[in-house]
Amino acid sequence: MIRVAGIQHDIVWEDPEQNFAHLAPLIAEAAVGADLVVLSEMFATGFSMQASRLAEPTTGPTESFLWAQAEEHGILIAASRPAIDSSCSRPVNQLVVIGGDGPIGRYNKTHPFSYAGEDQFYDAGEAPVTLSINGVSLTPFICYDLRFSNDFWDRATSTDVYLVVANWPAARREHWLTLLRARAIENQAYVVGINRVGEGDGLVYSGDSRIFSPLGDELAAAGADEQILRAQLDPAVVARTRAAFPFLADR
Repeated sequence: MIRVAGIQHDIVWEDPEQNFAHLAPLIAEAAVGADLVVLSEMFATGFSMQASRLAEPTTGPTESFLWAQAEEHGILIAASRPAIDSSCSRPVNQLVVIGGDGPIGRYNKTHPFSYAGEDQFYDAGEAPVTLSINGVSLTPFICYDLRFSNDFWDRATSTDVYLVVANWPAARREHWLTLLRARAIENQAYVVGINRVGEGDGLVYSGDSRIFSPLGDELAAAGADEQILRAQLDPAVVARTRAAFPFLADR
């Protein structure tokens, strides 16, 4: 069992320090009764293509902020940011899951958003990763990855929870909502989708964060304002769902 709290938040464009100050009290609020707190994609900068200027090493201030918050509140935090990865020639859009003892896993976005030119500034990750948290298997993805169902399918049998952090524009909000629910139904797993709100670089973000059950039922929903979503995610529910409806075996 894992208690997750997703923070649907605004982002000050390319200003990590302001975002740290804004998010610290929200994290403190979300941490009450939670094991894992989730922030949006590129939570400290917005979806910026200034990769060479904004990307930081793992010892940089952004990861240090996350680590300090995790340690202070006794939680795990999941968030993405522009990062320097020694295995890549360019920066990556990297999600880190970090606790008071340090990082427990990293995932580099496998599908940079070429429509916005992300592939020109960020390297693609090699493959998804699956982490074990409190006995729950969790596979993180980042925004545009949501459109690639095969990556979710490939991890289905070893995944209880898919985590999707995003900066998904309001203009395509119905795509976001439809694809989140579809990934839950077709893989019989929880899906936690945490999107940002507000405006950044001329784009409007409507939030619409959601948590879906393995049957595609809505467990938590947000509108277009800053909000904290909460849910308890139980791997036993995933197992029961797959036993009652053994669809995965027919692929």
